Amino acid sequence: MEQYNITGMSCAACSNRVEKAVSKVEGVTSCSVSLLTNSMGVEGTASESAIIQAVVNAGYGASPKGIRKEKAQGAADREAALAALEDHETLKLKRRLALSVGFLLMLMYFSMGVSMWNWPAPWVFRDNMVGIGVFEMLLAIVVMLINKKFFTSGYRSLFMGGPNMDTLVALGSSAAFGYSALVLIGMTKHLSEGHAQMAMQMGHHFYFESAAMIVTLITVGKMLEAMSKGRTTDALKSLMKLVPKTAVVERAGEEMTVPIEEVVIGDTFVVRPGENIPVDGIVLEGATAVDESALTGESIPTDKAEGDGVSAATLNQSGFMKCRATRVGEDTTLSQIIQTVSDAAATKAPIAKVADKVSGVFVPAVIAIALVTIAVWLVAGKSVGFALARGISVLVISCPCALGLATPVAIMVGSGMGAKQGIMFKTAAAQEETGRIEIVALDKTGTITEGTPKVTNILPADGVDQSTLVQLAASLEAKSEHPLAKAIMDYAEENRIALQVVTDFSALPGNGLSASYLGERLIGGSLQYLKPQAAIDFAFENRMEALAATGKTPLLFAKGGALLGAIAVADVIKADSREAIEQLKGMGIQVVMLTGDNERTAKAIGDQAGVDKVVAGVLPNGKEAVIRGLQKNGKVAMVGDGINDAPALTRADIGIAIGAGTDIAIDAADAVLMKSRLLDVPAAIRLSRQTLKNIHENLFWAFFYNVIGIPLAAGLYHVLFGAPFLNPMVGAAAMSLSSFCVVTNALRLNFFKMDDPSRDKKMAPKHRSTEDVIINSNSEKKFNNQQNQGETKMQKKTIKIEGMMCGHCENTVAKALESLEQVDKAMVSHTAGVAIVELNADVDDAVLTKAVEDKDYKVISIEG
Repeated sequence: MEQYNITGMSCAACSNRVEKAVSKVEGVTSCSVSLLTNSMGVEGTASESAIIQAVVNAGYGASPKGIRKEKAQGAADREAALAALEDHETLKLKRRLALSVGFLLMLMYFSMGVSMWNWPAPWVFRDNMVGIGVFEMLLAIVVMLINKKFFTSGYRSLFMGGPNMDTLVALGSSAAFGYSALVLIGMTKHLSEGHAQMAMQMGHHFYFESAAMIVTLITVGKMLEAMSKGRTTDALKSLMKLVPKTAVVERAGEEMTVPIEEVVIGDTFVVRPGENIPVDGIVLEGATAVDESALTGESIPTDKAEGDGVSAATLNQSGFMKCRATRVGEDTTLSQIIQTVSDAAATKAPIAKVADKVSGVFVPAVIAIALVTIAVWLVAGKSVGFALARGISVLVISCPCALGLATPVAIMVGSGMGAKQGIMFKTAAAQEETGRIEIVALDKTGTITEGTPKVTNILPADGVDQSTLVQLAASLEAKSEHPLAKAIMDYAEENRIALQVVTDFSALPGNGLSASYLGERLIGGSLQYLKPQAAIDFAFENRMEALAATGKTPLLFAKGGALLGAIAVADVIKADSREAIEQLKGMGIQVVMLTGDNERTAKAIGDQAGVDKVVAGVLPNGKEAVIRGLQKNGKVAMVGDGINDAPALTRADIGIAIGAGTDIAIDAADAVLMKSRLLDVPAAIRLSRQTLKNIHENLFWAFFYNVIGIPLAAGLYHVLFGAPFLNPMVGAAAMSLSSFCVVTNALRLNFFKMDDPSRDKKMAPKHRSTEDVIINSNSEKKFNNQQNQGETKMQKKTIKIEGMMCGHCENTVAKALESLEQVDKAMVSHTAGVAIVELNADVDDAVLTKAVEDKDYKVISIEG
């Protein structure tokens, strides 16, 4: 998305006109104009010059934004982007208001104090209504010139066929001034004819103070609105201010300080205690604690050591570090966050289309109502001054700004709040849609669970010490590359258990490991592998079955034919998973877990996590089909890691990627949770619901204000209920406050606690049961038929494989097969012991066999 700064807009009618003009440019596929940030986001192939020309032809100004360029963001672009967000308008409006009020007070003194209450005045004005009228006219002209922007913008827009809010203000003020000027001329006519008494009476029909008061009060509203709008972009401005300006790099063996835009990938940079990290990188030397709260909102520092990743704008708190730059310029995590928040502000939520449609016809309709009001009162026998006052009141009380700001201010505040908490909505539409979610589908591995196996149980055999079991098991597993072996190795390292030297190591795919230790045979593996080779009693075997029933993988070990015991390994659920799922269910959302694991393991994890439904045996390429099925029952959010789950994330109504750093750049996701916390899923939904509620409140008050105010100004309530007539100056004051109230209401979002579930309200369940989308792990044939329904049948081969023990084995085999050019998809099940490959060309069975057996698994047969 290319972004532009837009100048000259004053209300929703302006943004609507610019949007329509640019949308007509050839090559523009989408255009969104934000009145809040005076910006425009454009997608398509249209040239920059064509887009800017379209804006100019519509009567406004445009220039490219300096937030994202093809190359790394330079200091000038960064400063320009930040300057575009700074509140320059408030200071100008304060100056305008101060001058306007000064001259207006003088005008009010003469129009009311001198003329009506005989307050002291210079001798030249005593009993001289014409002189007072001339002086009032001059003061009104000064005030109108101070606020000439209303008139230049309003009349230009009117003559170009796109009247806006400034047009209403300009017409109202001009009408009051023009009528007063005619009255003054009439007074001089009466005086010339010797009718001094009639001239004095006409002096009470001046509206010069109304002409000046209207523009002054509207300026008050504009200033309050500008001050409030400035606060809505605080989050984005604070993020941009975090961008480092310099970095200390090593070049030619020396340290030197260079501008941040000169750092390139591969540079070695140095970070000392108390300094901000300049770019994303990998720690080469040193250990420290890094405050990452600027990016993730997490206040607890994160320990960093050699090999760990670091992000730009985070604070090195304690140690000295040398790092290698891996991502610079616009590719850093911080720059991507800034771009995401900026894009969200530049897009429009679907609900904003309601206000846009109204805004497109609002101003012409108000002008028509004002003319009809004047005509009706004249026909009713009222004076020209009376009828004109009613028409002016209609013009100045109507406020299209409130309609135009109702949605974007709430979206901006909500996006800023989310960004501070590490919740990134990529578009305004995503932020709105998230609050309407009815079903959340959670990927198991890495989302509900940690994603890496860990030791969960240690069960030594009778007479065997626990540390001995772990020591020998880790010594054997040290030579294996299997993920389950790594879990045991990590446990031994964490508990500082020294390893022993083993020899004659061999791995038997699908069975286990074997080695020699002090002249005795040391073996480890599955229960089936050890049963023929070691004495295992019935009770111990039952304990292994019980562990397997809970989703754990028991690995047994024996030495010299004697059982040493078992170590259970599992991909454990995250600490916050159950609480997050409980919160989602408390919000009336149905939670479904997707996994490729077998039914028994999946059910065990599902029970621990507390999900409503478990969809087991789903291969990575089948998740998109499950999401499609779930969508028949309601709006679905898919939560996954953003890479393997990309098709499902794209298919879902809202795709939520869990993971900091690289996940922020994944196009498949609509939102990214930077903290990698599952608790941020209900927080994101909660924030979206509150933002949507705020938008509804804003739209209600914007519509309600105009629906109530326009008839009041026209005098309809006087006719029906005897209500007093509305003075044009009171109407102007009401108009000036309407937008301010809408923006202030949006700012209340800053006090919303998105992590607090105490006020959650359950949505009425609109979805049906999700039972129809449950895919059993033993029904792969049915699943594949569903996948290929309506598609051209592809060539397939079924490979029977021995040696797969878990989901990690499935992934290893799938990746090996899909690395072949002839293989489009590989769907692997370790429980069925098969891999079904879809081919785009013929491939020899020997090639498939080699790909699998290179990963230490054994191919039994290939069919198809």
